[in-house]
Amino acid sequence: MDDLSANKTPMIRAWAAHNKVELCLTPTSASWANPIDAQFGPLRMFTMANSNHPNHTVLARKLQKYLRWRNANARHPDVLAAQRRERARIRSERQQRWGRPRTKAA
Repeated sequence: MDDLSANKTPMIRAWAAHNKVELCLTPTSASWANPIDAQFGPLRMFTMANSNHPNHTVLARKLQKYLRWRNANARHPDVLAAQRRERARIRSERQQRWGRPRTKAA
């Protein structure tokens, strides 16, 4: 669950305690750790940013148009896997881990 203040209200916490649900909040400024943000970020940016839709129907049509475009232009999972393998190979050759060089052992 993201670190939105609305998710930390006493009512939410009471509901969670009553239903034996443990709230696990992502760290502040770590939207990359919340996979749903990867879906809603572009959706927000491409359809809702700097727009003034006259009604919900027009907004819904814009959202559907974007989703149709995204699905039609999605990369094949094999391509994504090949890109990940290539990035891992390059990091291995450079002896880098997550973008930083490995520290020398003492």
